[in-house]
Amino acid sequence: MPAVHLPAASQGDEPVRTPSGVLLPPGIDPFHTRLHQIAPANLVGQTTQTSGMKRLEAVSGKTVGAQHLWMGQTHVPALTNSGNHHHGASETAIYVVSGHPVFVFADLDGPEPVERRIETSPGDYVFVPPWVPHREENPDPGEEALVVIARTTQEAVVVNLNGLDWSEVSL
Repeated sequence: MPAVHLPAASQGDEPVRTPSGVLLPPGIDPFHTRLHQIAPANLVGQTTQTSGMKRLEAVSGKTVGAQHLWMGQTHVPALTNSGNHHHGASETAIYVVSGHPVFVFADLDGPEPVERRIETSPGDYVFVPPWVPHREENPDPGEEALVVIARTTQEAVVVNLNGLDWSEVSL
């Protein structure tokens, strides 16, 4: 019988006994006592999107009851640029599976903001700090870029922006 997902906060200070008789520590609900496999056919496409890309959700609050993590994949077709966006308070880690996507942001370290481009290859990782305006590009004329994304929120937070500057960012 599948476990019922109850938020850990609702469990109180008492241990919980599973249907099999195992006593769980306070704060652990029966739903969070097993591993969850998400096959490619079960990825969810009903997530916040940015123009030019297709995001598919794998690990989230909706799919497995995750409380602090979102993970999925993004497909960027050949010769496509995403819209400018940021991911709110979420830290984002990106792993390049295939293609050569480019990540673009405004470098603020000099006397004037300068647009910087990070050109990647399969096997590369990219870290996007919270609130940083950026966009993804796939300059390749024939190959889709595929990246795996992990975020520190259970939902795919995406705030679409007009530009890479910080004028539209509000905490």
